[in-house]
Amino acid sequence: MIDGVQIFAIQKHADDRGFLAEIWRASKLEGFTPRQMNFTVAHPGVIKAFHFHKKQSDLWFCTSGNLEAVLFDRRKNSPTFGQTQKIVLGEHNSAAVLIPPEVAHGYRVLGAKAAGLIYLVDQEYDSANPDEGRIAHDDSEIGFNWQTLPR
Repeated sequence: MIDGVQIFAIQKHADDRGFLAEIWRASKLEGFTPRQMNFTVAHPGVIKAFHFHKKQSDLWFCTSGNLEAVLFDRRKNSPTFGQTQKIVLGEHNSAAVLIPPEVAHGYRVLGAKAAGLIYLVDQEYDSANPDEGRIAHDDSEIGFNWQTLPR
């Protein structure tokens, strides 16, 4: 597990009408105050990777479908510098993940269904001065294999 990354099991309260899932509560995630909420949908097989923020933390929750979230610790002073972490999010693993600043992140949509991702961020997007860096999905330093391997 990468230092500072937090994974939260999301409890679903279900009945015959559907379910309610509480994604974020201030008292359970101190130090993270959302300033903007975004929603994106990606089609099956799509890879969106990698990017990072210098100041911003992200809280991800996959609303539908499934995705493989991949995190890479690029913080030189971190005890987990250079480590990669993979987390499956979505219908098969109802969880949210908090990604701290300077941890590169991306994802791949798994299966034959589009994936919906809600993410809360603690910095508002500034198009004049974006807090975002990009790293290629196939960067050799990260060295992540995006293919599903037989087991």
